[in-house]
Amino acid sequence: MKKLLALSALAAMLASGTALADTSGKKIAFSNNYAGNSWRQAMLDSYGIVTKKAVADKIVGAADIFTTADKEVPTQAAQVQNLILQGYDAIVINAASPDALNGAIKQACDAGITVVSFDGTVTEPCAYRVVVDFKDMGKQEVEQMAKFQPKGGNLLEIRGLAGTSIDDAIHAGILEGVAAHPEFKIVGSVTGDWDQTTAQKAVATILPSLPDVVGIVDQGGDGYGAAQAFAAAGKPRPTIIMGNRQDELKWWKEQKDKDGYKTWSASIAPGVSSLAFWVAQQVLDGRKDIPHDLLVPYLAFTQDDFEAALPKIKEGGVATHEYTQEDALAAIKANIK
Repeated sequence: MKKLLALSALAAMLASGTALADTSGKKIAFSNNYAGNSWRQAMLDSYGIVTKKAVADKIVGAADIFTTADKEVPTQAAQVQNLILQGYDAIVINAASPDALNGAIKQACDAGITVVSFDGTVTEPCAYRVVVDFKDMGKQEVEQMAKFQPKGGNLLEIRGLAGTSIDDAIHAGILEGVAAHPEFKIVGSVTGDWDQTTAQKAVATILPSLPDVVGIVDQGGDGYGAAQAFAAAGKPRPTIIMGNRQDELKWWKEQKDKDGYKTWSASIAPGVSSLAFWVAQQVLDGRKDIPHDLLVPYLAFTQDDFEAALPKIKEGGVATHEYTQEDALAAIKANIK
């Protein structure tokens, strides 16, 4: 009877996708190429909150974070190669380039190391990718802009960190949105590195050469800086798409209270780093049904719901969500076709 019960339990676990391996001794490294803005800081915080508990609960043996000293691809490639030599069982990576790191990623896979990329994903087939539809997010920015500026007009685009998959995808979505709404025209483009200070300086530099701008499409972390640049230049306040940062939403509320200012906000939740961790843990745990591409939704706020979210975001922070193991299992299930 006991043998039958054991076999029944085993069958139920296999049917549910629950793995049988023990990951308590497994070591997971996080390779991060950049930490110079509020989103990246929130990303690291979320990862640390979740993984410290996972280590304390003996779910994994280690979950160490490694951030490069610069944004350069060769630096991160060398970092990944060092992690291979250090004997990690899995590497979670926010990559500086979608393809330039593929050689190092393939070396890790060939060494039997699980690689899970997120946010800045990689194209190497052996790696897993936790993917947000950034192209759709960029397109939605223009769709939302059309609601606030129905007559159309000139747009300023603020791009993110050059060379990353995120920057390329959001930019492509914005271009697609403008193609569908020819009443808009992009008259200028600057690089903001997803950072308020960098964006403010870049916008201030280009503003004198621009015609009147009705709206700003961007990538997150740059909305408040852009607003400050326009105010300092004495230019009319445009409709600025926001990126879920606390200072952006606070400014939005101030403008809404003053005269009903309307906009839209969207970004990937920084806590997606913790989802990537759990995906890596589940692969190490022996699950065979995990797709190499897991699509997860981005986080968006409208005129009706952003004020309720604002008090929950710490000052200088970003709206986020720390993922649990159960969240990861649900995400995996949702992506199994």
